[in-house]
Amino acid sequence: MIKVFIVDDSVVVRRMLVSLLETEPGIEIVGWAGSGMSALQKLTLLDPDVVLLDVMMPDMDGIKTVRRMRLTHPTMPVIMCSSLTESGADTTLRALAAGATDHLAKPGPGDNSLEIFRTELIGKVLTLGNARQKPKSHDSVEVDVTLMPPPLAPRAVSQIQCIAIGCSTGGPNALATVFAGLPGDLPVPIFIVQHMPKVFTKILADRLTASSAVKVSEATHGMPVQPGQGYIAPGDFHMRLGRASGQIVTLLNQEEPEHSCRPAVDVLFRSLARFYRDGVLACVLTGMGKDGASGAGDLVRAGSKVLAQSAETCVIPSMPGAIVDARLADKVLHLDGMADELVGRVRRSHGLLPRPRAQGEN
Repeated sequence: MIKVFIVDDSVVVRRMLVSLLETEPGIEIVGWAGSGMSALQKLTLLDPDVVLLDVMMPDMDGIKTVRRMRLTHPTMPVIMCSSLTESGADTTLRALAAGATDHLAKPGPGDNSLEIFRTELIGKVLTLGNARQKPKSHDSVEVDVTLMPPPLAPRAVSQIQCIAIGCSTGGPNALATVFAGLPGDLPVPIFIVQHMPKVFTKILADRLTASSAVKVSEATHGMPVQPGQGYIAPGDFHMRLGRASGQIVTLLNQEEPEHSCRPAVDVLFRSLARFYRDGVLACVLTGMGKDGASGAGDLVRAGSKVLAQSAETCVIPSMPGAIVDARLADKVLHLDGMADELVGRVRRSHGLLPRPRAQGEN
């Protein structure tokens, strides 16, 4: 049984979460708390597999609670629950940076919003709970995966035209790590799909811009694409590429979700495979599910390369693991080495000298 501990100051929300989870086989509600301080006092005694933690509480907010939890329980999965507001999204992302594992937006008005929330809630609880009960192995930090026998003659390296990144659970922190290592003068644009609801993606783009040398924008329909800048698919919209007035632009739509996700990594990867062919350098970072594997197949068949984050550096390794299992990964990398790999490959493909390391870098 996966033991769940609910922390929320609202009695209504606590009852809702209990009612959504208690009928699911394999999940047991072991307790609840109405404040962060009370939660910390009960945590060791209850020893839950997953904690559902409210973002806004009167005595100690979610950020302070997570920081205190991490002193005694550094790996316990914590899912932040917040409202679909700008302040809720900002606080949630700060809580993720403080050590929370994942996030959920509380259901809003709408006939099917509660059922959608229940499906996402149970999926995250089961995945994170099972991952804690069966810890992932820590085998290799870096693995080369062979796609097929080498060609008889060496093939010229194609010039990389864009970087594409797909991620889900653990993605905001992984993106922060990658973007911290990217220079502001990359000669290619960067396209990102992070599984997040609306409002959250705008806050994430702003946080990446503030903490890196790359300007990251939440994409809009028809937004012109510029080299050296990042474009993140907005929550609840798929992102593709197109042309308008001779410029490359981002195109958004609300077609059916894929893998229960909108935006979906597969949608972006398929579009890039058609648009840039062998000019894409993609990487799949931490996340649950298999979104990105099908689109990565399209990229590889078009001649592009796909990198995957190593399992031991992922919060949940399912997404990059699906790339490796399908033998689509050109290379599997520790998260800390991903930025250097991306920058090095882009610069070499453009005939540029290696990026000089800043003073103090190893």
